[in-house]
Amino acid sequence: MEGEHPLYGIGDLARRTGLSVKTIRYYSDAGLVPPTDRSPVGYRLYDLDALARLDLVRTLRDLGVDLATIRRVLDRELGIAEVATMHVEALDAQIATLRLRRAVLRAVAKRGSDPKEMSLMHKLARLSDAERRQMLTDFHDEVFADLDVNPEFAAKLRTTMPELPDDPTPTQVEAWIELAELVGDPDFRTRTRRMAELHAADRESQDHARSYEGWEQAGMEFSERGVAAADAGVDPTSAEGRAIIDELVGLFVAGHGGPDTPEFRTWLIEQVEVGSDARVERYWQLIGTINGWPVWPSRMHGFAWLVAALRA
Repeated sequence: MEGEHPLYGIGDLARRTGLSVKTIRYYSDAGLVPPTDRSPVGYRLYDLDALARLDLVRTLRDLGVDLATIRRVLDRELGIAEVATMHVEALDAQIATLRLRRAVLRAVAKRGSDPKEMSLMHKLARLSDAERRQMLTDFHDEVFADLDVNPEFAAKLRTTMPELPDDPTPTQVEAWIELAELVGDPDFRTRTRRMAELHAADRESQDHARSYEGWEQAGMEFSERGVAAADAGVDPTSAEGRAIIDELVGLFVAGHGGPDTPEFRTWLIEQVEVGSDARVERYWQLIGTINGWPVWPSRMHGFAWLVAALRA
């Protein structure tokens, strides 16, 4: 009978499993692998079921499962599949963290960062997606506070958020750090607030039913034509330059329903100068870099051409 149901001492279990006697005794004292019986002199003895439990405990511990969860598995409160799912999710989070740390270190190595900058990069890069979104949301809330801006315009800004991938490149990490510093800059916030104020003032003076999409398309054509003229070397004060700017001004005159007057052009100059801040352009370029979008080249020289042509 005894040969059919052998019992093993702790030393035997240690040899069979590769675990130390101390570890097996610890699991036994914790109630994970209780002894099946004891010898006449009080030594713990274990049967094949206990050996199987010990093998399961060892496997789960090797996978990083904590003892409390292992106890629930052994007590059949949790199934192996549930535990596996929980730990896959935990490992995914750990892997994402390690990838982010790797990207930060690569960025630090690339930039030759000092300890202060490295600490800042690590702190900002470790923010969760929700915390990163909240940082941009707070920026938008301050910019648009108490202003009647076009809902489509505001929605576009609020929904275009940086989404740092799980395995970012050093360039994406650098872009996120620069973006975080940019939206935290009081001067940048003041400048973008001024842009929002001009937008709201224009909205108050115009028909609210005017298509934001149409207005945006006119603005895009305006800037693209300015870039093209600057790239082509067109003198903004020449007859060709005047013909181009007259045509472009006509796009906005039609939207405003008024004549092309010096006052209107003065207003348009202010719109272009305030709306063509290089830091605002950089804001959108950084979001594009973080999200892996194609990043468009600078249009600042095109806006400068437009202002010069309007002044002429």
